Amino acid sequence: MTNELAKAEMAALLEEVQEQLRTVAKVQQDRAQLVGSASARGKRVTVFVNADGTVIETRFGPGIEDLSYAEIAKAITEAAQAAAVDVARKGQQLMAPLHDRRARLPKLSDLIEDMPDFASQIPQPPRASTAPPGAAERQAQAAGPDDGSTAMRFSNVEAYDHDGTTDRGVTDSSW
Repeated sequence: MTNELAKAEMAALLEEVQEQLRTVAKVQQDRAQLVGSASARGKRVTVFVNADGTVIETRFGPGIEDLSYAEIAKAITEAAQAAAVDVARKGQQLMAPLHDRRARLPKLSDLIEDMPDFASQIPQPPRASTAPPGAAERQAQAAGPDDGSTAMRFSNVEAYDHDGTTDRGVTDSSW
């Protein structure tokens, strides 16, 4: 009886995983069609981006000739950044049902006794700077925090000498 219950639970879980994969494929297709847009300087500059935030079209509206080159450049940057935010918001809305469905699935730690929950240990990437190259904000972000809290630390690794050889400890041939 217990074996049949386990088989039924596993079959239901596999069906849910297959449905999740079908949903992922549909979301990926829909995401590829996303377009974000934004305008700046009174709609004199409009930028369109694809789902990856890549600029796919830039349009100038009436009155663009009233702007200086520096104002046009700044307007394009502002519109492109806002369009990227727009398409990211649309992508999050598109992904929401997928996240809800995944939240209903059991975690690996629920299925295998004493298995750690690795998903909660995955660090989130830092937000990319929108500051122009050479800006103080970009320099500060590249340097990272003074406390070293974002530095990746590894344990249980081999140590290499400056000449590229490894210190093999007990198996070192110099013994």
